[in-house]
Amino acid sequence: MIIRENKVSAAVESWLPRHRFSVNDFQRMRESGVLKPQDQVELLDGLIIARSGGVPGGGLPARESKAMDAVPDSWVPFHRFMVEEYYRMGEIGLFAPNARIELIEGEVIDMAPMGSWHCGTVDWITALFFGALPQRANIRTQGAVRLSPLSEPEPDIALVKRRGDFYRNNHPGPSETLLVVEVSDSSLQTDQKVKVPLFAHYGIPEVWIVDGVHERLHVYRSPKGSQYTDIVSMDHPGILALAALADVTVDLSNLFG
Repeated sequence: MIIRENKVSAAVESWLPRHRFSVNDFQRMRESGVLKPQDQVELLDGLIIARSGGVPGGGLPARESKAMDAVPDSWVPFHRFMVEEYYRMGEIGLFAPNARIELIEGEVIDMAPMGSWHCGTVDWITALFFGALPQRANIRTQGAVRLSPLSEPEPDIALVKRRGDFYRNNHPGPSETLLVVEVSDSSLQTDQKVKVPLFAHYGIPEVWIVDGVHERLHVYRSPKGSQYTDIVSMDHPGILALAALADVTVDLSNLFG
């Protein structure tokens, strides 16, 4: 095990907000079994890097999908965690109780704090769905969606198939997810370049990106491979029918006030 505290080369840096760990965190991962004895890894400026022959994730496939190929430093063999390891990290206290994080392609990604516009927009859309979708779907606000053993994003809003137990025993998966909504201000690049292709890869029928920077709604439909083939951007959205629930419409005229 090698621990380095020197600043990682600027070539490794990117706009993707990877969660950084301390030396103490790294040691606790070893002690708790989150990092296995066979994991050949080192800590570089808070980032856990695999040293097993340059294979990202210590022998895992390079990527679940093409979603992360857009990241400038995708050539760096970052160690990747399974969902079970991610939960174990939370159990041993590596994350603050109010930490805003999610697991994307096996990497722990930080989410920015939510300002008043972000919170208010999430609440407004949620209220809109409650009015339009009585008994048609479960409305999940900032809850997890289990895409794979390596990815469990927490979108701002997800419409999932109606289930009486409200997914208390397990998170909804791709086949149960009808619509994902991300409200984006500082996270726009991550949402569009990383998360949208990931949702497409797992066949989520529709994704909305509410772009607060440019006051624009981006609607992604018809997933094929790691991309959506039907993409529409609207400066003045109006009445919109949902792809997975074609008889349901919502009025987004006041989305941006």
